[in-house]
Amino acid sequence: MAETVNPQVTDAITQTNVEVVGESPAMAMGSLYQTIGNSVAMAAANAVYAQQQANVTYQTATTMGVKALLDT
Repeated sequence: MAETVNPQVTDAITQTNVEVVGESPAMAMGSLYQTIGNSVAMAAANAVYAQQQANVTYQTATTMGVKALLDT
């Protein structure tokens, strides 16, 4: 069995490894941007939900206040 490896094989593997290592920072940044975008979207959705719940509470308080004024 031969103990040497065809230089074309080693060159192909080396080029593949260089490509993977070269693309890693871009892939990591893409993943980070997607995570940040999702977090911002969830924060906005939570803010809208909190505002809606606060509006229900304010409307209830106003209704109860008006009812108290009219009952006297």
